[in-house]
Amino acid sequence: MNTAILTAAVQDFLRKHITMSPAILALSKSPFTAVSSRELASQLDGLRRSQKKLPLWHHTPGVYFPELLALEQSSSSLTARYKSSLIPPNCTVIDLTGGFGVDSYYFSIEAKEVIHCERQPELSLIAAHNADQLGAKNIQFIAGDGLAYLKTAEQQFTVIYIDPSRRVKQQKVFRLSDGEPNVVEEQAFLQTKGDILLIKAAPLLDIKAALEELKYVKEVHILSVQNECKELLFVIEHKYNGLPRYCCAALHPQQEQQLLTFSKEQEENAVVRYTNPKKYLYEPDASLLKAGCFKYLANFFHLEKLQKHTHLYTSAHLNSTFMGRTFEVLSFETYAAFKKRKERQQANISTRNFPLKPEEIKRKHRIKDGGDSYLFFCTGFQKELMVIRCKKIT
Repeated sequence: MNTAILTAAVQDFLRKHITMSPAILALSKSPFTAVSSRELASQLDGLRRSQKKLPLWHHTPGVYFPELLALEQSSSSLTARYKSSLIPPNCTVIDLTGGFGVDSYYFSIEAKEVIHCERQPELSLIAAHNADQLGAKNIQFIAGDGLAYLKTAEQQFTVIYIDPSRRVKQQKVFRLSDGEPNVVEEQAFLQTKGDILLIKAAPLLDIKAALEELKYVKEVHILSVQNECKELLFVIEHKYNGLPRYCCAALHPQQEQQLLTFSKEQEENAVVRYTNPKKYLYEPDASLLKAGCFKYLANFFHLEKLQKHTHLYTSAHLNSTFMGRTFEVLSFETYAAFKKRKERQQANISTRNFPLKPEEIKRKHRIKDGGDSYLFFCTGFQKELMVIRCKKIT
């Protein structure tokens, strides 16, 4: 950690050059003898990336940014704030894989005490420095392996938080048991040290497979940010013997979060009516689709569905509370009729339960991307291929 980066002159330089390309800066001559061009470019890159992902860090003077990988792997402010809502107030938390410290910071707002463990000494130092800049005084920083520290600590914790590495020996892993540390193998021990175990996982993880590996899962939280699935969270309480609840959270920087919770029993028992498109069309948020909430959401929002495997919904009257994108239907026709049209078109293309991908459709039918029109290519309730023309309702 080069403390010369924190001088007023360097910080002012970075703010003044916020629109500059970090790649160009890296190839330029540094105006500072104690800070290299590569270091300036790294800090500028972090400052630029944090503008949307971590606005508090972006706007706080004197924040030091780590290497790119650590910043990419960190939680966003939106997801970290959500996680902090899952812990009891005034509790004790240990973050076994602290990284850049974003989750630890938001935990510290709710908790009495947070211990941040990070085995990279420099990253631990950076996280500690930034916590001081942000005014977080109740975080203790341990530069070392979090699991090893926990195995020697006498203290009991209310919450143990862990984000296992999803890259082992430079290869991506897709099962919790393949992560590092192996939370499946260590679960029994972890539950002797904490009341609640909170595990973060990548959105690509198979939820069903994870539930087969883990025990005592009380809740599965699926987080999306602006309709992109970002994180899975498994909340484990020792000896919990019920079925897990699925909590789908749609997060947006300028809007209130939306939340829908359900059980697999509710999903399995839901009865859905299938129909042709009516006046309004609904495309579920990514968190709902990841959770496998296909029938229950139709009941919850009082909608009908186009077809069993076509996860699009419709209604004659607008439901403004829907969790996802909403469209007004302008027209619909069979794909066979659509193919006879020869005029050039401009539209945003989406597919649901359709044999062609959007890029293939655009090439085949010479459709220019963009504009205000939306075309959904899907399968209808009588298993016919269909095209629905819509305009988006904001």
